[in-house]
This record gives sequence, structure tokens and C-alpha cells, in this order.
Amino acid sequence: MLKTFLARPVAALALTLGLFSTAHAADAPLKVGTTAAFAIPLEAAVSEAKKQGLTVELIEFSDWIAPNVSLASGDIDVNYFQHIPFLENAKAAAGFDLVPYASGIINNVGLYSKKYKSFDELPEGATVAIANDPINSGRGLQLLAKSGLITLKDGVGYKATEEDIVANPKQLKILQVEAVQLVRAYDDADLVQGYPAYIRLANTFDATSALLFDGLDHKEYVIQFVIRPQTKDDPRLAKFIDIYQHSPAVRAALDKAHGKLYQPGWES
Repeated sequence: MLKTFLARPVAALALTLGLFSTAHAADAPLKVGTTAAFAIPLEAAVSEAKKQGLTVELIEFSDWIAPNVSLASGDIDVNYFQHIPFLENAKAAAGFDLVPYASGIINNVGLYSKKYKSFDELPEGATVAIANDPINSGRGLQLLAKSGLITLKDGVGYKATEEDIVANPKQLKILQVEAVQLVRAYDDADLVQGYPAYIRLANTFDATSALLFDGLDHKEYVIQFVIRPQTKDDPRLAKFIDIYQHSPAVRAALDKAHGKLYQPGWES
């Protein structure tokens, strides 16, 4: 990572002066940023790309901010970790000039309970843990609405907040928790919004045991390959995306990593 950041001023100057030719870009390694939840299938795509003469460098980040910062500054060529609502929120907050390039997978998000086997069993005043950031909390609220536990204002979609709840018959107590910490809330809350990828990484309970999944109900949550607009015609990108979407080896890695808890967004 140190090498990446030290190279930034030189890369920025070269871009400014127009010194990076198309030929040079085609010969350079394609740098792909991601997070742990998506790394294993991408590693399979990197391996397949190498067999086809395309060198790809996979860079794994430990948070959800650095991949966009690194992409916007030119340290990487593309990132793969976010859906459209997350991207739009990041652009509004930081002014990034980034655009979705191609669809990846959509990871199912579910509602899990250690104590109860159905929504009907939830008692009055049950505690429900959902993500605390604006984007993922909206997804959690949409799941609660799908379950019939709450009713939201018409048309709020992924921008839903607790203020948009118009009916809460069981008087659920909604607790907002950092998304990556929701796995830990499983032991304490009556119902928890859960991300199978992180549940699998934590290996604390069965990721398939959700009372309800969202799936492709909301296609805005398909994970996107995101780029800077000026790189949209980079042939390396097109080749790598084609490998990710169509290689049997990558599909096998996706199945192994996610089981049946994902859908290919490019096929929907």
C-alpha cells in the first residue's frame, strides 16, 4: 500500500500532462480494489485473466471509504464493493466523479433471529437491530416492511428512515448498529438485519437461516464495478468484466463463497 500512495503524485502529474498513452495503459496491470466480502471470487477472475494474457492486481481494503478515495485519485482503475445507493451517497458526500461500469452480483440480505422461528412469534416491543448508515438502514427498513412487521410511506425506497414508518403494530424497538457489527447483535437482539457474506466470515451462525431474504426485489443493490468516467473505453476493463461474468471458474468460486445466497445481477 505504501508503494501505491508514494506513486500517487507521479501518476497524477503524468495524467495531467497526458503522458499515459493508450498502449501503455493496455500493457499495465489492471488494478482492482475490493473488500474481504468479494475478494475470493475476484481472485478466481484474476487467475483466469492471467491465463488469457491480462495482468490484474487485486487490492483489498479494510473499510468502505478507501476504495472510492483510491479510485478517485487514480491509484486503482476500478473498484468492486458497492451498490448504486452506496455510490450515490458517497458521491454526494465527497464529490467523487465516479460511475457504475458493469453489474456484478447481488448479495441477499436477510432478517435473522436466534430466539424465534417466525415473525408471528416476535413479542410486543421486540428489539430489532438494523444498520446505522443511511443506505443500509434503508435496506433494513425495506426488509421489515416486506416481512409485514412495519409499513413505510409510499415511494421512499432505499432512502427510508425511521421517520417514514407509518405503522408499527408490534411497537418494535429499532436499534441502529454499525453494519459490520450486526453479526454480534444476533445474540442480543430479537431480530437482526444480516449480511450473509459477513456472517460466513464470522462463522458464528448459519447464514442460510434467515426468516426472510430480499434478493432481487431491489435491483439497486446489485454490486457494481465502478470506474472514473474517462476510463470507460479501457479494453482491460471490458475483458476483465467478461471473465468475471462468464468464466465457469469464477461462477464456481461465487457458488463456493456465497452458496445460494446471491444472484448474478447481469442476468436479471
